[in-house]
Amino acid sequence: MLQIALDPDSATPLVDQIVGALRTRIDDRLLRPGARLPPIRQFAENHRVSRFTVVEAYDRLVAIGYLQSRRGSGFYVADRGQPMPAAASEQAIERAIDATWMIREMAVDQPGRILAGAGGLPAAWLDEAGVLRALRSLSRRPDVRPVSYGTPQGYAPLRAQLQVRLAEIGIGATPEQIVLTYGVHQALDIVCRYFLKPGDCVLVDDPGYWNLFGNLRLYGVALVGVPRTPDGPDPVALEALLAHHQPRLFFTHSVLHNPTACNLSPAVAFRILQLAEKHDFMIVEDDIYGDLAPDAATRLAGLDQLSRVIYTASFSKTLSGNLRVGFLACRPDLAHRFTDVKIVSMMSSAELSEQLIHQLLTDGHYRKHLDRLKARLGEASGLALRMLERVGLVPDPEPKGGPFVWARVPGIADTTELARRAARENIVLAPGSVFRPQGQASPWLRFNVVFCNDPRLAAFLSKTLASQAFQASEASPPSITKV
Repeated sequence: MLQIALDPDSATPLVDQIVGALRTRIDDRLLRPGARLPPIRQFAENHRVSRFTVVEAYDRLVAIGYLQSRRGSGFYVADRGQPMPAAASEQAIERAIDATWMIREMAVDQPGRILAGAGGLPAAWLDEAGVLRALRSLSRRPDVRPVSYGTPQGYAPLRAQLQVRLAEIGIGATPEQIVLTYGVHQALDIVCRYFLKPGDCVLVDDPGYWNLFGNLRLYGVALVGVPRTPDGPDPVALEALLAHHQPRLFFTHSVLHNPTACNLSPAVAFRILQLAEKHDFMIVEDDIYGDLAPDAATRLAGLDQLSRVIYTASFSKTLSGNLRVGFLACRPDLAHRFTDVKIVSMMSSAELSEQLIHQLLTDGHYRKHLDRLKARLGEASGLALRMLERVGLVPDPEPKGGPFVWARVPGIADTTELARRAARENIVLAPGSVFRPQGQASPWLRFNVVFCNDPRLAAFLSKTLASQAFQASEASPPSITKV
């Protein structure tokens, strides 16, 4: 039985005592990789501490890479920095497939379903008529090659237009520094293929983009979460993590962060770039929601000018998820190597889609479309915030624009059960646990403001959160199970 000495009268908090004692045992190999730690309830009873104290201690150890959380099973000592064996690789694939739960749920076209946790805008908000109009215009052009392969680096006129758009947000990039991709997912995949091997350490936002976490697990890398604040990644926590880890990459959102909707502050951005230089890692900045930001925003790529930052974006969230056009902007030497990876993995991207996006950008249509989207999102956000506050949820931080609100559910440790109950009533919620690198319990929910005006959502939240039975069942930390 695991037994450690705790002093309730010490000036050191109990959580810190537990973390320190377990780290020492793991570093000294007294707790070997794969060893299962006592369940939260048992540890709390044996050491006469609260279960919330144990949850926080275990979560911290997961965040710094000492433990792994396995849904429905418990907490295990992590194999730190070692290549992933075959059995663990199979488990990683299983966990990555499990991460697609959100996509499967959002993709179900079912009448009456409320997609309150959706990650994008509904088709009705996007300009289908404008896309079809541009497609008809494109079909009459003599330079269109609908049955030919595209060029490896992507349609040159679109890369030239992206140079202009990037300059508007303070990022200097020539067309030779831009590689067009089949959406942001292929852009991130290219970066992973080039930089990563099994056993490497990568930093990610905590909370952050859940689908990225699943994709990274397929590469067999170790995910280390960097806590988010309203100003961006916590630089103090990041520096502490760097004392124990040597990451290859840090994947992060700077503008309209998913899921918290907050923006990076200049002071935090400068500190992150300093740490990247000092500890020699690259930063992958995903700006997929950046075009929806209502005001000018700080971007790492703008401050760094693509020295240590690889910038990615796409038009999937603003024009069409079906067209699948994204891009990478980076140093010239990396652009050449990324193009080689793209050739090997997919030959080229879809030039017809790239030409269509170029047409929409150059005919003036896109700017007007963005203005309409931002105005509608601002109105929907106000309505959603008022509804959430009425039912007792706590949005924090206040969203800076875009489609998301990150709201805490008071009185519970994990919103997974709430999401299960909602699904039974044809409501899809996004529980906070899916946005954490190891699927840790979370009292948060991500809401898409576009879908929050349905009165059935407010009625469900009011009824469920007011239920004494629900509150009682959630009073103690539940086991972490599959959503």
